[in-house]
Amino acid sequence: MPIEIEAKMRLADAQAMAKRLGELGATLDADIVESNTYFDTNKGALKSSDRGLRIRIERLTDGTQRANITHKGPRAHGKLKSRAEHEVGVDDARAAAELLTALGYRPTMTFEKRRCRYLLDDCRIELDTLPYLGDFIEIEGKTDEAVIAVREKLGLAETPLIKASYIAMLTTYAQEHNLSTAVINFESEPAGIV
Repeated sequence: MPIEIEAKMRLADAQAMAKRLGELGATLDADIVESNTYFDTNKGALKSSDRGLRIRIERLTDGTQRANITHKGPRAHGKLKSRAEHEVGVDDARAAAELLTALGYRPTMTFEKRRCRYLLDDCRIELDTLPYLGDFIEIEGKTDEAVIAVREKLGLAETPLIKASYIAMLTTYAQEHNLSTAVINFESEPAGIV
């Protein structure tokens, strides 16, 4: 069973971090705009059991597009965010959404994210920008030790870890600011909020 092990932190200066990654020899793997649609039952069975189900559409700068369905299991206890993750590529995101709906799941939120993906020392580093929330970095690797080593190499050892998911953070923000949680994208973001 594939396990996702990651460290997520808020970034004060994403451009400085991109420069630092370049200085360390990280390879830019992809520049992406994502659309993430999360699904749950009417009673919120997945959320209440700390699981997630989403369809993600990635649009790359070269014009290509890919989509996948991901199921995330409950988070394991530990310093880093760790959970079982199963992902399947799909050719037609709309048909995949119709399938999930037929199985009793409904869309709960769709949000956009801008992501620059780098590779460094057997870890995947993602610089993320989200509407309203700002900039973050995720470091994902096969072991806690690999993730922690890259975190230290990037000078982030003292930066607080965030265990909350982006959907949880966006839901909280939307509730606190009386925003609709159906679709959160960069176009709906009022100027000057972040």
